[in-house]
Amino acid sequence: MHNNRNKLAIAIAAVSAAISTSAAAGGFQLNEQSVSAQGTSFAGRTSNVTDASIVFGNPAGMSFLDRTQVTAGATYLDVNSDIDNAAGTTALGTPVTPGTNEGDMVPGKTVPFGYFVQPINDHLHFGLGVYAPFGVITDYESRFEGRYFGSYSDVEVITVQPTLSIKFNDQFSAGFGVTYNRIDGELEKATYGGPFGDGSVNVQGDDEAWGFTFGLMYKPVESTTLGVTYRSDVDYTLDGDLRTRNVYAGGTRTLPDATYDASLDITLPETIDFSVTHDVNDRWTLMAGAALVKWSSFDRLVIANDSPLGTRTEVQDYDDAWQYALGTAYQVSPAWVLRAGIAYDDSPIRDAVRTVRVPSGDRTIYSLGAGWTPVPDLTLDVAYTYIDEATASVDEASRTAGRYRADYHNKIHGIGGQLTYRF
Repeated sequence: MHNNRNKLAIAIAAVSAAISTSAAAGGFQLNEQSVSAQGTSFAGRTSNVTDASIVFGNPAGMSFLDRTQVTAGATYLDVNSDIDNAAGTTALGTPVTPGTNEGDMVPGKTVPFGYFVQPINDHLHFGLGVYAPFGVITDYESRFEGRYFGSYSDVEVITVQPTLSIKFNDQFSAGFGVTYNRIDGELEKATYGGPFGDGSVNVQGDDEAWGFTFGLMYKPVESTTLGVTYRSDVDYTLDGDLRTRNVYAGGTRTLPDATYDASLDITLPETIDFSVTHDVNDRWTLMAGAALVKWSSFDRLVIANDSPLGTRTEVQDYDDAWQYALGTAYQVSPAWVLRAGIAYDDSPIRDAVRTVRVPSGDRTIYSLGAGWTPVPDLTLDVAYTYIDEATASVDEASRTAGRYRADYHNKIHGIGGQLTYRF
């Protein structure tokens, strides 16, 4: 028992280190919770049990790990964005000057994660995960032509997930986890100042909320594994501040620079994730998966505040979206496995509601990966992902901000590394 407590203490120290690292990326939903899964473009995420990252993929899969283990790693995302065919006008209908469209508004970011799995007995396993399920950052240049609709956005979500699984027999298991989620957000946009020059409105806030996840795993035959995972939606109310600077109030006056109490309601979506893993022979494994993300719950951002500006509403009106993936793994030797995968993510954002804050389109994802196990207790996984987004059009208009139109083309490179140690 004392030995088990030591293992848990070491594991918690390892995975908790991830909390202090910024977790944001170019897309609103993050897939980067496992480098071993990244190598196959996340195909087989709920059915392929390779390491402790299955705590996220499918908590039922912990039942098929026969040893205590810690898995920790990170993926670095490099986002390149081009903005073409841009045109912006102010609330008066005049061209936005100065107006630049440099693109590349997403800085490189690292998405960390960590997991621990401890067998309790032959039927029960305990797991702990720390990961980033959602994140977005867009940081435009100060003269960005669409700055009246958004100049800076940063939303980071960190999740801590304690989990239990039960193995009913050699074919069937189930798992359940509670998720503690912390969100930090900051939104800013410029305001047209007429004779006084641009002003700005900045909103910051944070919140903590609870959710849950559960999964099932079934082996109809020894060579084939089916898995399904459900992750609940999570409701947040971010409490914080709204700050105004040089906001034009018409005529010859501006509002006083001030800070006001504010709150922002946001719901992040539930997900249903299914996959199948099939061992063709001792060397080849095939994986396929599909996930439904219920983005329709993310319909608007309502910023309540006690400033003279009153309640601010930004319509989102996302659609539910599907993700599909195919992948394979080839066991070169007992020490080496090679992986490859391709995936397609349908964007939940329609042209009519796409904004400069999240100017994303449909994604095609290509991945390569490898795992090296020099000794039975240790595995190092690496992966490279290239994400090519379809051209995404933005066309925003409002009475106070004018209009901004542009075409975005985003390309993302992801490089991941992960270490698994088995006790």
